[in-house]
Amino acid sequence: MRNQAILAILQNLNAARDINASAVVSVDGLSMASAFPMDMDEDRIGAMSAAMVSLAVRVAKEVIQGRLDHAIVNTDNGYMLFFQVNESVLLVTTTPADAKLGLVLYDSQNALQSLAAVL
Repeated sequence: MRNQAILAILQNLNAARDINASAVVSVDGLSMASAFPMDMDEDRIGAMSAAMVSLAVRVAKEVIQGRLDHAIVNTDNGYMLFFQVNESVLLVTTTPADAKLGLVLYDSQNALQSLAAVL
């Protein structure tokens, strides 16, 4: 039942204009639910996302002396955004290169609130 609720939140997030795919993964890199295209390896993405956020959290804490809100990877083909839902769960989204990041952040924050309520 909980997985269905998480998947519904991800599918709703993917319906946003500038979001291609999304997933919820544990900080250990295990995929909990994903709305990625079939050709994407969700286990690999989960592992890389966990590693990325772990490093970002450490940088935020040790260098900037703050708490990580989100991290963004910008490439020539688009963006990948990472958010902490809570201490053990992450939200990962991908966007096209021409995405309006303000809208993506807004939609993602709404999804984070919904995920926090479910988790």
